[in-house]
Amino acid sequence: MSRMKELAQGDPDTVAGLPGGVKVAFIGAGVMAEAMIAGMLGKGIITPAQVVASHPREDRRQPLSERFNIATVAGNAEAARGADIIFLTIKPQVLDAVMRQLQDVLEPGQVVISVLAGTNFGVLRHGLGHAALVRVMPNTPAQIGEGISVWCCTPEVEPDKRAGIRGMLGALGEEIEVDTEKYVDMATALSGTGPTYVFLMMEALIDAGVHMGFPRRLAEEIVLQTVAGSVAFARDSGKHMAELRNMVTSPGGTSAEAIYQMEKGGLRTVLSKSVYAAYQRTQTLSAQQERTIDRS
Repeated sequence: MSRMKELAQGDPDTVAGLPGGVKVAFIGAGVMAEAMIAGMLGKGIITPAQVVASHPREDRRQPLSERFNIATVAGNAEAARGADIIFLTIKPQVLDAVMRQLQDVLEPGQVVISVLAGTNFGVLRHGLGHAALVRVMPNTPAQIGEGISVWCCTPEVEPDKRAGIRGMLGALGEEIEVDTEKYVDMATALSGTGPTYVFLMMEALIDAGVHMGFPRRLAEEIVLQTVAGSVAFARDSGKHMAELRNMVTSPGGTSAEAIYQMEKGGLRTVLSKSVYAAYQRTQTLSAQQERTIDRS
């Protein structure tokens, strides 16, 4: 029985995580990799002994090693060699170089999971010479187990391995498997980039509070709890967002005046255009990478 199949069927020697023999490599150790490592370790899905992360700079490797007690190495090929699951958590600008480094290292039984925005299966298959591929778009709340990961995989990823991957991503929060990679590109713009929109909105609300006269720390506390409570209430109620908004919008009241000004300023349109611009950017990145393949 494979080690990933043990996870899918329930390994008696583990409580909730991957079987101890499964090795996980993170190629690139930036913000997203750190969030994913923190989330998986925090939920016990992996142990520090199962993880290796690569990064060219010592000043990045040392803090990761100290924080998580994981192995860190400078070389990408060294990290990938012998790993069962390999996360590509690098910047798109270095993808070509990294894929060349991994070409002669990857083995058929390994699964490569890419978190790169706009990098489609065709680019990965060509550059890595590897068929068992997964694309996933997580977001930074994965670090505290409150993220959302939208993912899909190629047919070469076996069902037992797919179950193991689902368990890993589930440790980061919610996970949604989709049947076509176009939805991963859409998720990049909506959920992957989504925390940025929320943080900007929260920053603007805090600044508005300060402008009215609140001390900044008090304004921060009010906004944080307002947003957290609103999300919890919306999830618990199951109601449409417009219905929830109407519940707190009295005729001629303060909410009605505030909403009027937001609509007048085009807030809804600006948000929609911003999300779609992010989606178009993923398409542009994909087209650029495909043109690079055509020239090679």
